[in-house]
Amino acid sequence: MMESGFFEKPLETASQDELRSMQDARLRQVVRNVYTSNDLCRARFKERGVSPDDIRSAEDVAKLPLMDKDLFRLAYPLQLCCVPVRQIVEMHMSSGSTGTPVVMPYTDSDLHQWGQCMARCYCMAGAEKGDVVQITPSFGLFNGGFGMYHGAREAGLFVVPTGAGNTPRQIRLANDFGTRILTGVVSYGVRVMEVLQETGQKLDTVKIGIFGAETFSDSLKKKLSVELNAEIFDIYGMTETGGVGTLGMDCRAHDGTHVWEDHYLLEILEPGSEKAVADGQEGELVVTSLTRQALPVIRFRTGDLTRILSRKRCGCGRTHVRIAPITGRVDDMLIFKGVNFFPKQVEQALMLIPGVGSNYQILVDDTDGIREVTVNVEAEPQVTGYTVEKVLKEALGFSPKGDVFPIGKLPRQEGKAKRVFFKSKEAGK
Repeated sequence: MMESGFFEKPLETASQDELRSMQDARLRQVVRNVYTSNDLCRARFKERGVSPDDIRSAEDVAKLPLMDKDLFRLAYPLQLCCVPVRQIVEMHMSSGSTGTPVVMPYTDSDLHQWGQCMARCYCMAGAEKGDVVQITPSFGLFNGGFGMYHGAREAGLFVVPTGAGNTPRQIRLANDFGTRILTGVVSYGVRVMEVLQETGQKLDTVKIGIFGAETFSDSLKKKLSVELNAEIFDIYGMTETGGVGTLGMDCRAHDGTHVWEDHYLLEILEPGSEKAVADGQEGELVVTSLTRQALPVIRFRTGDLTRILSRKRCGCGRTHVRIAPITGRVDDMLIFKGVNFFPKQVEQALMLIPGVGSNYQILVDDTDGIREVTVNVEAEPQVTGYTVEKVLKEALGFSPKGDVFPIGKLPRQEGKAKRVFFKSKEAGK
């Protein structure tokens, strides 16, 4: 039975001792299952010199081999699967358009686990049984639409499964059906905001916006909150952990992302090494799934940079660890004139300029081995290139090239927005 603000209150408010006990037992079980059911995983364990008997508590997770996206791609399509194929009832895969995709299979139990994690997120945002939720992520191989759907069914919500695109119709349906909860990828939330501004319309009943799948600066969250007149939440999850919402979301205190520790064991490691960092120090998030059947990840390097904010009970009553919003990815850090920066820092700075739109491009040109960085942004006529350059120099420590374009003039992509574009060539070629 769902209580107000909670979906599974006893588990969401379990003591740290109770959570540690669950993690100890579940880690032992999942390691044994993976070891006995998958030849590739068993070989990797043996290469590391570890067996299930060596795993007695959550602290022993460091003895296990690490996984990454390259392993998933090497094992395409189902070489990492730990159940017979006939037990698989659904699959999703990464939304990347190049290279071998990352595939995640699901058993009935896995879909239920996914739905429960997502339902917790809905309820944490203030959803109540019978609320209308509009699901704008696509229903397909990308996990966003189905994840939002599975969670909405678990939470007893009224689903309006619009999928992506046709934003004017989305706005009409939201007003016609009394949508209270709007979900989507971050860039689609921005698109809804732009259409509202262009048409002078309002979302009359939307009070909760749940967005994810892309890095999300505080400045953009505030802008979306004002323009949509809704409380905005940043949901977290990825294909490898089972999809959107599996890892967690921020609560109404908006003081970090709660991660569901009864389902996932977290480590924060120095990028490129296996050395754990202290709480509060930034590093790469490494995740072990404790309750998934078809393909439980063991020490998966997410590539996401974050830090532990708190392990104490939150003001919302939840006891699960809180991590900082993702600042970027290990592999998307850019270097220019000796300065290291992430695309999220550019967005954070741009959103502080009155009149600047929410669409921008970072162009990186490495012609002849000389790197140039250009930042193009959409803005109202009163915003000058000088203003943009000044703000970016204060935020980043250098002045990138760039131009200011009228609102709506920069290209847009379906699904996740692409912000960084690379160009590289040698002279004479």
